[in-house]
Amino acid sequence: MNFSKKLMLGLATASIATAATAADITLTVGHVDPQEWSTSKKGAATEVFKNLVEAESGGRIEVNVYPSGQLGGETDLVQSAQEGMISMTMVSGAFAKVCKEASVLEIPYLFPSAPVAWEVLDGEFGKALSKHCLEQTGLRTLAYGETGFRNFTNSKRPVAEPADLEGLKIRVMTLPLYVEMVKAMGAEPTPIAWPEVPSALTTGVVDGQENPVSVIDANKFYEFQKYLTLDGHVYGTDFFLINEDLYQSLDQADQEIVARAAKVAGTMGRAIQQFNSAKGLKSLSENGMEITTPTTAQLAKFQAAAQPAVIKWLKGEVDPTWIDKVQASVKTATND
Repeated sequence: MNFSKKLMLGLATASIATAATAADITLTVGHVDPQEWSTSKKGAATEVFKNLVEAESGGRIEVNVYPSGQLGGETDLVQSAQEGMISMTMVSGAFAKVCKEASVLEIPYLFPSAPVAWEVLDGEFGKALSKHCLEQTGLRTLAYGETGFRNFTNSKRPVAEPADLEGLKIRVMTLPLYVEMVKAMGAEPTPIAWPEVPSALTTGVVDGQENPVSVIDANKFYEFQKYLTLDGHVYGTDFFLINEDLYQSLDQADQEIVARAAKVAGTMGRAIQQFNSAKGLKSLSENGMEITTPTTAQLAKFQAAAQPAVIKWLKGEVDPTWIDKVQASVKTATND
């Protein structure tokens, strides 16, 4: 971590240490997205959180938001929140590094729609996962946001079913789950760090990648990726986290203010992500991408290829009962 980030963390630590009374509380929140609410789900969520908490507390609680990775990457932010160097953070995939059970949410083709995912996360399964991860990490999940469904793009050909992926080099995150998923579908997974992705795509190091529509559009991947497949293989979750020791130091009234505002913030993040996904889809089409929407039968082929391989890998990482629990919860929510 560079000097400027250490300095910011030091300032954050000092503010938390001196803001211990109910009359003067400072909450420091870090995330990696831009703060512009109309284009950033984490930016929108934390802005709403800040305004609600400060208003409902009559100014007794101050919320300082540090966006755009000012306090470090997601792994840094999780660690800093655990150590009490910052009060809160909103992260996605990095949380599964400290609470492996959270990775069951990334089972491919688990959620048939966003509303089903919301019902699962806001229901008994989400509460059980939050309680378990709190025990494992010392971080309380106040709310679940959304980073969106991930979809494949490539520069070679339309992809409507797994057989069309065969032989394509697909950039994936440097996480084993994604390597197993893409490999099972016949493509060649290539783990590449995010900053190197545009170069890898433009130079042909990889043929394609996978991300939510909003990310594909925001990064103008249409300039070097012709084909988009709306297969929605993984639903990405944001975790709005607070240091448990800090949370318990608040009186009940302030805990309720923070928890209530966080719920609204998570919902706001979902709404902005949905808006930008819809807007992004139109933009990608207008910018010349050929969009393929797999049929129900074709999606079943994707699921049959990818899901067993990932579940097999997950069973070596987490208690299999968590896999059973989330699948049962999805089934119930789907049939409601």
